Amino acid sequence: MFQANQTSVTMFFFLGFSHYPKGEIIIFMLCLLMYLTTLLGNMILISITILDSRLHTPMYFFLSNLSCLDIWYTSSAFPPMLINFVSGENTISFLGCAAQMYFSLAMGSTECVLLSMMAYDRYVAICNPLRYPTIINKRALCIQMAALSWGLGFLNSLTETILAVQLPFCGKNLINHFVCEILAFVKLACTDISLSEITIMVGNVIFLFVPLLLVCISYIFILSTVLRIDSAEGRKKAFPTCSAHIMVVTVFYGTILFMYMKPKSKDAAFDKLIALFYGVVTPMLNPIIYSLRNTEVHGAMRKLTAILVLEERMRNLHL
Repeated sequence: MFQANQTSVTMFFFLGFSHYPKGEIIIFMLCLLMYLTTLLGNMILISITILDSRLHTPMYFFLSNLSCLDIWYTSSAFPPMLINFVSGENTISFLGCAAQMYFSLAMGSTECVLLSMMAYDRYVAICNPLRYPTIINKRALCIQMAALSWGLGFLNSLTETILAVQLPFCGKNLINHFVCEILAFVKLACTDISLSEITIMVGNVIFLFVPLLLVCISYIFILSTVLRIDSAEGRKKAFPTCSAHIMVVTVFYGTILFMYMKPKSKDAAFDKLIALFYGVVTPMLNPIIYSLRNTEVHGAMRKLTAILVLEERMRNLHL
């Protein structure tokens, strides 16, 4: 489906931040640092979730899926971008561009659905605490919810990517971006792109606004339940279970909505910086947000650190 012979263009060039050569160096260093931080933070979170049995709960199962998404999303786009910064070539093949679009869209769409699943988990935990073990705390149900999120995300991405790569490209091959962003990609086609634009718009409505609506509905019920709790101590215990998820949703959707709904800037560099923030900063912040003031994660990290220290000492003794 990604046949290059459907088009006369076999290679694309990224405009990136080439108009700001001094800024490119700063952006490269920041992106490299944030990408490595994203990998480290999310890998640590996945590791402690697997190794510590106390974290074998639905919430941390979904959180592990979120960390996998963030690693995959950033790795699909940013290593090639960093290589282009170093080499100065700023090129990508037609097939490479299609693959990058596909995985980026799939991860973004999946994360939208997964965040709504996590909101439902918090809704049941707070609004129906006595029934929570029977409703959510079933391994099969959690796997089905996660699989549905991944399946819908990949299906949406497949639909949009197929429509995009089947467009004819007659010669224009300069993408005004630093990655293969689908809107920048389809604008290079030498035909009417109305169908692709409508498909992208419908996909955005379904995978951005519908999950966001479900998240909002869940938290309306959660807030209503918390406010009915008589004791201040009970309310204090309820809010921390949702605070990290609320912060992640706010950062994730806030950045996306600002990027897609703000008035078009005359300076394309500003739009690219917003996209860069969404692509690198958001996945980097997720494990940090879930680690702050989370005693369970702190305890698991101390346990993991103690195990690693002990293993190192045993290794040194054998040497």
